[in-house]
Amino acid sequence: MRIKKRVFLGLLIMSLAFILLTFVGIWYILAHRSTIWTKFLIFVGAFSLAGLFFFIILGISGLTLVLWRHHPLPFLQHLGISVANLLFPLAIMIGKKLGIPSDTVRASFIEINNQLVRVQKPKVKPEEILLLAPHCLQRSDCPHKITADVYNCRRCGRCSIHILLDLAQKYGVRLAVATGGTLARHFVKVYRPRVIVAIACERDLTSGIQDTQPLPVWGVVNLRPHGPCLNTQVEVSQVEEALRFFLGLELELPHQAGCQYLQGSRSII
Repeated sequence: MRIKKRVFLGLLIMSLAFILLTFVGIWYILAHRSTIWTKFLIFVGAFSLAGLFFFIILGISGLTLVLWRHHPLPFLQHLGISVANLLFPLAIMIGKKLGIPSDTVRASFIEINNQLVRVQKPKVKPEEILLLAPHCLQRSDCPHKITADVYNCRRCGRCSIHILLDLAQKYGVRLAVATGGTLARHFVKVYRPRVIVAIACERDLTSGIQDTQPLPVWGVVNLRPHGPCLNTQVEVSQVEEALRFFLGLELELPHQAGCQYLQGSRSII
């Protein structure tokens, strides 16, 4: 089940409230000191906070407006992304205090990012799309190295790589398998895509999305039935939905692709 976008938006608002309360506390402490220096600090702090608050409120409002209207507003969208990146660590911290797992907060951020990508409606050629997958989709006991060349895959059907190869060939897009962020950034530099469909865990997707902005990245969170970084899986329907969206193609009917996911070597419809 996909995480609601309101989780991250709510934490952004709470982060704003936290900053306000922190400043009020500092102001209360300094206000009881009557030196010229403390009065100067209060004045500078109040002026700076007013500017910061205006920036954050405008960013959160713009982000919410774009998501609600499903209509691109480039300036507000850029401002909202900047605010989201700025407050992201604080949102994670507040989420932990409220008992919200970090991966849930990250998943909500990814959903917001994907919605913003949809709003932009970038239409590109197949060769301008990079399908970026993590190496943990490959079976851990597979002897064939695919990070250097994904076509070393023998298509034995024991993992999902062969299905991703089929998708890449079906739509004519580039497919790369990375062992981590460094190699992923290398592939982005080499292939120079206009858009990316990235499969990874919440942590890697979040950092990847932030590192490559403003390049549109559609994130697909992998499935981890065996734990992190070991024989992970992916919902094929989500990957294909992203590819077809970027190519401007109509989505297939639910009974054709919407219920498909990978589990080991089986493809369940």
